[in-house]
Amino acid sequence: MDIRITQSLKRSVLLLVVAAVSGTSMAQLTMPHFFSDHMVLKSDSSTVFWGWSKPGRTVQIKASWLPDTLTTVAAGTSKWKTVLPTAKAGGPYHIVIISEKDTLKIDDVLMGEVWICSGQSNMQRSAKEKLPQMLDALHGPFNNNIRILNVRDIAAPWPQENIYDQWSLCDSQSLRPFTAIGYFFAQKLNQKLNVPVGIINASWGGTCAEVWLPAGEVLSDSLLAQKARLQTIAPRKPNLPGQAWNAMVYPFVGYGISGALWYQGENNTVSWDGYAALFSKLIQSWRSNWKADFPFFFAQIAPYNYKNKGIQKGALVREAQGQVALSVKKTGMVLTSDLVNDINDIHPLMKKEVALRMADLALADVYHQTAKNVQSPVYKDYTIEKDKVIISFHHMEQERLLVKGGRINDLYIAGADQKFLPADYKIKGNRLVVFNSRIKKPVSVRYAFSDTALTNLYSTNGLPVSLFRLDKWEVPTNN
Repeated sequence: MDIRITQSLKRSVLLLVVAAVSGTSMAQLTMPHFFSDHMVLKSDSSTVFWGWSKPGRTVQIKASWLPDTLTTVAAGTSKWKTVLPTAKAGGPYHIVIISEKDTLKIDDVLMGEVWICSGQSNMQRSAKEKLPQMLDALHGPFNNNIRILNVRDIAAPWPQENIYDQWSLCDSQSLRPFTAIGYFFAQKLNQKLNVPVGIINASWGGTCAEVWLPAGEVLSDSLLAQKARLQTIAPRKPNLPGQAWNAMVYPFVGYGISGALWYQGENNTVSWDGYAALFSKLIQSWRSNWKADFPFFFAQIAPYNYKNKGIQKGALVREAQGQVALSVKKTGMVLTSDLVNDINDIHPLMKKEVALRMADLALADVYHQTAKNVQSPVYKDYTIEKDKVIISFHHMEQERLLVKGGRINDLYIAGADQKFLPADYKIKGNRLVVFNSRIKKPVSVRYAFSDTALTNLYSTNGLPVSLFRLDKWEVPTNN
């Protein structure tokens, strides 16, 4: 956490309140910076709309799409707030806010879809890190119906109501530091829906999940509090629960959003056995604060050589993410295990492919634009018939399994002795039959269950099958 930044935020609020109370000649009317020119509001809904003025003053909001003026009053804390109805997708519109002699105007407002992106560096990755796909995007053409809001990395020990950043049009300068996944996601949504799309990027490389939800949600849970203590202090990132949430996500609570995109987990391999509970609580806490069950789509972390000896913590985090995808409503998991160019690079280059898979989830589950199966297969259950294990999967209705390459990578089978051997297999429609002639009484099967395993077992919908295991043994797979 940068103490100077959080103190600056505190001073900004204090100056605002002091000015409002003292009645100085400076303008009393102000708003969060993200209520700015070029912003996108979620269409056909409403958003909380707020700011600050001198206590007791009447505040009028005149939105060009509304026939009537909205009126509210600044409270004793100087804050005023109202609910602003939005219009059908389109624009541009403008908003005028008046409080006695003070006037603010917000121009070039669009109505459309608004998504928030968060997580750590694989979400934050941009052209600034020389991602080839984003470097190509910097050449244009640029779409005026895609708007971006890049939230700078700021942590705070208490919830904030403002940020330093504003909405931008897309151009070569504004896109350079912007999330590749968020941009390509917006691009596909705009193409398919033909409506404006706004993307808010609130992500920070190297952060653990604990910093991205309210501190109380972590500290009041004995398991999560214990796991949070495993996070180490580093000068380039916050490590205490709630710190990124307070400054980078909480300010937007109430701002109408269509859903959330998430890519994080690498920094929680140290606490893999608490990740399913932590991530589930994170999703619940975001929805609870917004008072909306918006969709939450996330990327399963990619294969990477963590140099773990014995227990494969990266695989265990991926397993936990799969559990969340099955247990938490209105979520969707995008696999990255077939999109890795180098297992020794924690930042795979193919971010556009991740974004397009996320967009497909949104187009199917949120916008009902396609009936195509857009979910990756996830282990469901198994039966044992003599020396064969027959495995079935979720999300395989009317699909079949197929292998890209000569054989399935990293498929193993074991008996009660817990010694895994390479497995033979047969594919029977949407089920996988696994066996090894040396194991007469199989007990477990594992597929791609290691930190570095790259997957090549697919569904006919073109998406890879997620790693799985039928046991809970703490032994390496390929021993």
